[in-house]
Amino acid sequence: MDGDASRDSELPFMPAIEAVGLTKKFGALTAVDSVTFDVEEGEVFGFLGPNGAGKTTTIRMLCCLISKTGGQAKIAGYDVGEEQDALKIRKLIGLMPDNVGLYEALSAYDNLDFFGKLYDRTEGQRKENIQRLLAMLGLWEKKDVTVSTFSKGMKQKLGIACALIHDPQILFMDEPTANLDPESAKTVRDFILELKREKRTIFLNTHNLDEAQRICDKIAILNTKLMATGTPDELERSVSGKKTVVQLVQVTDAILAALRKLPLSNMTIDGNKLTFDVKDPDKENVAITEAIYKAGGQVRSVNIVGSTLEDAYLKLVRSDKT
Repeated sequence: MDGDASRDSELPFMPAIEAVGLTKKFGALTAVDSVTFDVEEGEVFGFLGPNGAGKTTTIRMLCCLISKTGGQAKIAGYDVGEEQDALKIRKLIGLMPDNVGLYEALSAYDNLDFFGKLYDRTEGQRKENIQRLLAMLGLWEKKDVTVSTFSKGMKQKLGIACALIHDPQILFMDEPTANLDPESAKTVRDFILELKREKRTIFLNTHNLDEAQRICDKIAILNTKLMATGTPDELERSVSGKKTVVQLVQVTDAILAALRKLPLSNMTIDGNKLTFDVKDPDKENVAITEAIYKAGGQVRSVNIVGSTLEDAYLKLVRSDKT
């Protein structure tokens, strides 16, 4: 075995982003309460939570835009909060904030060229990156158009390009598809997946559960405190139990009376569809269908469904209020 390879295999794991007990207080208000997580290199990490949960505050701390009150955080091994590391972190990362700051009197091309100069990109590097980014985001034909005439979606996409003009390996995105039409939102999601294929690390703030499930490798659910962390599948499995969905030709009082005699949990009625919480579907579904047939009912279909990411999210967020 090669000596260098052996030594590399013994090196400790270093996450791209790491937070331990990260806390932010504004006076008596605790906006982020002792949050601990890590993001691996090349991972799309979704940060989910309701409005006011502390998602944007967390990003601002990690990007060295505001100070932390307590805890520790590192970006690629550099300490957030250490003055000598702050500039190094800012050069490593890209940030697309919730409110995109663009120079509206300039063209799309000139906006990107300006930000590229701030990061000391050469003229050749700027030209290459500007063309690549605008083409990928469907804006190349608008490169010479003044940004003040752009739609919300076009500005959002240009903001993403500005965050990537210096080729950062770690990208922070705060609600990148908020208020976008479906076509523009899909363009942004596809672009994020392309960045994922390039092995970039992406920290994504969102409360769009469908979006998180589609593109995130790992998800953290925040409500000031960190409620849970895991893959979408792991979070779905964290909600105990399964559901049986029975579609009938017609729901009658006789059928409901028969079913209520069974030891079933949380029966809900939606037209001619009945849903039950079940622990052992193989056994319980037999009893359910037999009771329906004996009561004169006709079954169109029986399906078993597991919990969803939405179920897990709502359970965790609501449990924090009790």
